[in-house]
Amino acid sequence: MNLEQIAGIAHEPTGTPAGVVVLTHGAGGSREAPLLRRLCDEWAARGWLAIRYNLPYRRRRPKGPPSGSGAADQAGVAEAIALAHTLTDGPVVAGGHSYGGRMTSMVVAEQTAEVDLLTLSSYPLHPPGKPDRVRTEHLPRINVPTVFTHGTADPFGTIAELRDAAALIPAPTEIVEITGARHDLGAKTADVAALTVDAALRLSRVGRRPRPD
Repeated sequence: MNLEQIAGIAHEPTGTPAGVVVLTHGAGGSREAPLLRRLCDEWAARGWLAIRYNLPYRRRRPKGPPSGSGAADQAGVAEAIALAHTLTDGPVVAGGHSYGGRMTSMVVAEQTAEVDLLTLSSYPLHPPGKPDRVRTEHLPRINVPTVFTHGTADPFGTIAELRDAAALIPAPTEIVEITGARHDLGAKTADVAALTVDAALRLSRVGRRPRPD
């Protein structure tokens, strides 16, 4: 398995994978983000091959935010999804945290890559304090089941705003609310990764496998 082209790291399950999950990071992060590690561990525990990867801007430089229109990063998402399809005959799930999730959702909306489910953590509905600058124009073109995992204290969008946004998607959606969590989805009691994967498997009904004790 050669993941160098997407700067990816695989979390491999025991036995034949049910499918492949590719997840990427937020604007200030990388594939090493703790949330991505936890999510990939959880997917692997459920029998999926999970890959966390760097977007093109992060492959070019170790620090700093993305720049430009995002077209190059969207191309990087499409590349990761295409690679995932070569690794399985089963379903492919894609998504990411914040900016990475937004880029993935835009790729799926434009149908430049095919997935069976989207999983978006802390989707950045708008910049903090600027609710008029919504980032939802592409959501009506998403035609696959979509899971949103979102903190109730996230300054990039309230749960009420997220419900309105999710309603724009013509496919099934589910919102996983993490009480008290901010944009990083840090939570002292909730198992964010388990709740997210539970919702994804429940919504999509693909590759369902019980969680090991």
